Amino acid sequence: MNVKKIWMVLLSFSLLMLGGCSLEPPQWAKPAKKDKLEDIKIGLSVSTLNNPFFVSLKDGVVKEAKKNQMETIVVDAQNDSAKQINDVEDLIQQGVDVLLINPTDSSAISTAVQSANAIGIPVITLDRSADKGDVVTLVASDNVKGGQMAGDLIVEKLGEGAKVAELEGVPGASATRERGKGFHLTADKKLDVVAKQSADFDRTKGLNVMENILQGHPDIQAVFAHNDEMALGAIEAIASSGKDILVIGFDGNEDAIKSVKAGQLAATVAQQPELIGQLAVQAAGDTMKGKKVEKTIPAPLKMVTK
Repeated sequence: MNVKKIWMVLLSFSLLMLGGCSLEPPQWAKPAKKDKLEDIKIGLSVSTLNNPFFVSLKDGVVKEAKKNQMETIVVDAQNDSAKQINDVEDLIQQGVDVLLINPTDSSAISTAVQSANAIGIPVITLDRSADKGDVVTLVASDNVKGGQMAGDLIVEKLGEGAKVAELEGVPGASATRERGKGFHLTADKKLDVVAKQSADFDRTKGLNVMENILQGHPDIQAVFAHNDEMALGAIEAIASSGKDILVIGFDGNEDAIKSVKAGQLAATVAQQPELIGQLAVQAAGDTMKGKKVEKTIPAPLKMVTK
């Protein structure tokens, strides 16, 4: 264990001891109120900047912070949960006032959230939640509703009983669970889901997984992918097979919108990642000023078709 990690463990332990038997941090470790936005330093940890959706989310944070003269430090977890925990510890050491975290894994990030809780740094999560720890608010689209919208569109286009494949996101991510849950609210009653497999929200994995699914289930009629990157990978695999299969993605990123307009991707459940970033910064400012913030802040969704 390096010196930094030893320091983090000792500090967290000391704070819990000083806070008595309660898990509440001591009063002096509560978030410091700041009346001026320009005095606030934001730490943003993004799951991956190899995905256009999260680049847009990051841009939303940086633009809104800059508009309010707030300092922002951005770190990229590169879809690595262990790296993200280390990144958050580094942000804490750099003296950030508030943490904005877009978790790679909702369970794994809990330890980092709890470390921030122990020393009174407020945490706001973006797009995905944390399973444990005290989070001020989750700023996200209604992923359950979006998944159901995708299922409903497949029923509308192909009728009940259509054979469908599902490309799932990163196992353990709240977005994966919620989008799948929403999709199955419709699919379990009205569709025949013949295959579902994780492709980790990644385009190349989406292509490879789709190729395997097509070999085992050549008669599928539609695909619901938990994000656009996987959907775009699936489109490549389907094009190579020469089949005509309806594919719906989720996010509304630039490449997906272009694909919908070109008549390749049937639809995408479009989020507004820049808006998610903006709303998170606004929530951070309100939190530091001592204002009440809702436990969830929704960003509207829309179905984009040709």
